[in-house]
Amino acid sequence: MAQARLGIWLIGAKGGVATTTIVGLTALKKGLIGTTGLVSELPQFRRLPLADWGDLVVGGHEIREVSLPGEAARLAAESRVFGPHLLAEVGGELAAVDPRIRAGTIINVGRTIAALAGGQVPRGEAPREAVDRLRHDFADFAEANRLEHVVVVNVASTEPPADTASVPETWVELARRLDESSLPASSLYAIAALEGGCSYVNFTPSLGSRLPAIHELAQLRGTRHMGCDGKTGETLLKSTLAPTFARRNLRVMSWVGHNIFGNMDGKVLADPVNKQAKVVSKDHLLREILGYPLQTHVSIEYIESLGDWKTAWDHVHFTGFLGVPMALQLTWQGCDSVLAAPLVLDLVRFTELARRRGQTGTLGFLASFFKSPLGVDEHCFDRQFRMLEEWAEGWEKDECRRQKAE
Repeated sequence: MAQARLGIWLIGAKGGVATTTIVGLTALKKGLIGTTGLVSELPQFRRLPLADWGDLVVGGHEIREVSLPGEAARLAAESRVFGPHLLAEVGGELAAVDPRIRAGTIINVGRTIAALAGGQVPRGEAPREAVDRLRHDFADFAEANRLEHVVVVNVASTEPPADTASVPETWVELARRLDESSLPASSLYAIAALEGGCSYVNFTPSLGSRLPAIHELAQLRGTRHMGCDGKTGETLLKSTLAPTFARRNLRVMSWVGHNIFGNMDGKVLADPVNKQAKVVSKDHLLREILGYPLQTHVSIEYIESLGDWKTAWDHVHFTGFLGVPMALQLTWQGCDSVLAAPLVLDLVRFTELARRRGQTGTLGFLASFFKSPLGVDEHCFDRQFRMLEEWAEGWEKDECRRQKAE
């Protein structure tokens, strides 16, 4: 197993997903919980030299003026994400992480997210100034904690769709014109991470590292990135069920999904501008899997009383033999942060091992974790997951060849 210390830098470090990730990681280090929900702990991945839980150190960026222990207590009290006993067991570690969380940036995040920012967040910063500040935060974190590598994971709230029509396609030109650009915070975090040699993972629908110029930056710096939008609930089911209809030659006429939840992301998505980016991310894969147009509808509504718990109702109207119309109706209920947090830890471990294998650019083998995987056209979950298994098998073959050569 790996012995080097690895940094996890969470953007949106005191939000529900990040807080649950930190609580879960601490509980894993102390042996307080099992490994249910962690893909990297499945039998086919246990032979990989993935980072040990005890070697992972957490820092992050946040724009709100709240404390990490306070946010954990709120999740426990309001949403029952974890119980008071577990919270008491990890309280000291949460307090130790809190000082490692720095002020983020609100450049081009939209009015709803900007309104959440506290007085510690710089106003009037130029994009290049923000990138340099964020990059120094990553470097200081790595030096202070003697880290071999840092994986930056964006788990912040969804930004409005970005206008990228005038963004240069090469890194040289984008770097020269960065202060003239309208890039959102998610992309500035990506640039800061990749310029500093960190890996970047975008777990949100926000723009992040999706631009060709930022991909080129990753290649020039010999680092890696992947995204976007973690696949945890309703879309995970779509990517599993839609291939079933395709392979049985059952024609789907319409697929309607209605989502309700009450956490911070839900509050931000109550703004129609922010909601637009999320709906596009959730809705596109059905046409790509089925191979024909159909009527679809995705709605997302903020219901404050639900807290971190979300419910999705789906109605699938399809025709079978003799043209007989039939329907599938399903309900998905889950705790948003608990579904996402283990995947964040998985992505950090797999991404760091990819670094040790010398992989750069986009990490297509991680496609099964995302609604809109960068550089991958395959959206069937089983085929995406096979890509991850083949990557793991490739490591084992490479290791056998190396040992024989020695």
